[in-house]
Amino acid sequence: MTQTTPANPATNPLALTFILLTVCLDAIGIGLIFPVMPDLMVEVTGLSLSEAALWGGAITASFAIMQFLFGPVVGNLSDRFGRRPVLLISMTVMALDYAIMGLAASVWVLLVARAVSGITAATHSTANAFIADISTPDQRAKRFGLIGAAFGVGFVLGPIAGGLLAGIDSRAQFWAAAALAGANAVFGFFVLPETLAPQNRRPFRWSRANPLSSFAAIRRLPTLGPLLVVAFIYALTFTVYPAVWSYYGKAAFGWSAGWIGISLAIYGISLALVQSLLVAPSIRMFGEKRVFIIGMCIEVGAFIFLGLTTSGLLTLLMTPITALGGIAGPALQSLQSRRAPADQQGELQGVLTSLNALTMVLGPLMMTWVFGVFTAPGSIFLPGAPFLFAAVLMVAAVIVFVATLREKAPQ
Repeated sequence: MTQTTPANPATNPLALTFILLTVCLDAIGIGLIFPVMPDLMVEVTGLSLSEAALWGGAITASFAIMQFLFGPVVGNLSDRFGRRPVLLISMTVMALDYAIMGLAASVWVLLVARAVSGITAATHSTANAFIADISTPDQRAKRFGLIGAAFGVGFVLGPIAGGLLAGIDSRAQFWAAAALAGANAVFGFFVLPETLAPQNRRPFRWSRANPLSSFAAIRRLPTLGPLLVVAFIYALTFTVYPAVWSYYGKAAFGWSAGWIGISLAIYGISLALVQSLLVAPSIRMFGEKRVFIIGMCIEVGAFIFLGLTTSGLLTLLMTPITALGGIAGPALQSLQSRRAPADQQGELQGVLTSLNALTMVLGPLMMTWVFGVFTAPGSIFLPGAPFLFAAVLMVAAVIVFVATLREKAPQ
């Protein structure tokens, strides 16, 4: 693939636009399928909603497994062959993969295709590397912020688009995603330069691409052990939303794919506003420890409400309030960072990334299993049971966290 762009990529706004679109499409791909999952799983499996949800959990987990396994691989491939070929090939394969999902008549084809999409969406590290290549040190924070914003926009647009397109056909969102990914690949072919100079490339080694290597760093962070347990449980509870929200909305309230998409968008926007506007003032007023406890208590209340409510309208109205618990995550990250020495901050972030990826593998399997048990014929009908389970996990996280407060962090 030849370079057809200006020699100085730092002054090429179209290249940055391509990177932001790529990250946005990665996020759209995550959320796009959520609203249609109940109908799609019932269609391709021929099973009841409670049984089809188990397949949905497996498909969601397959996407997360591939991202976990191939994130380091894709990043290291970009260090060997350059950013441009990795990004363009990923976009092209993503377009083809979405087209396959649009045609899939078997749940096994859908499972494999979703796993492949997890690989092609594992380009976040390459996008970040591209930004680092073209930015001066004082530009990087701002441009990494743009990456985060693009991901946030995509995560909100995905469920909305999935819900609206489902009104046309249960596969329409896949064809739309294929068209967008294909158009972005063509756009990138003409505007994306190579930013990694040949002298800066390094041989590909599997030892560097091992996704499990970051777990070895846990033993080098002894003062963070309890907080890492809290972080794992905390992240595990939040998998209840992507894992069962669509099935929950359909079973509990009879929501269509459109309403499921709207509800997810409301939550995504509310969470973004909470984390961008309320976190800093809350920490200044109450301190990180109190903010984390307050946030977790709000989450416990929200999970119990979602587990027991029978009103879809009340659920929509309460969504912005349930999002207030989002103040807890950044407070916990700050506390963890304070406990890690300056020369181990990178190790800490690697461990947290791996722990979060692991929860996205385990969480959907657990949450959809609980949903299946409590919506199966002959059982107690309680579609909100996964949220009650999440509440129990969150209480456990609170207990572990309070216990850590008795331990003095290193100065």
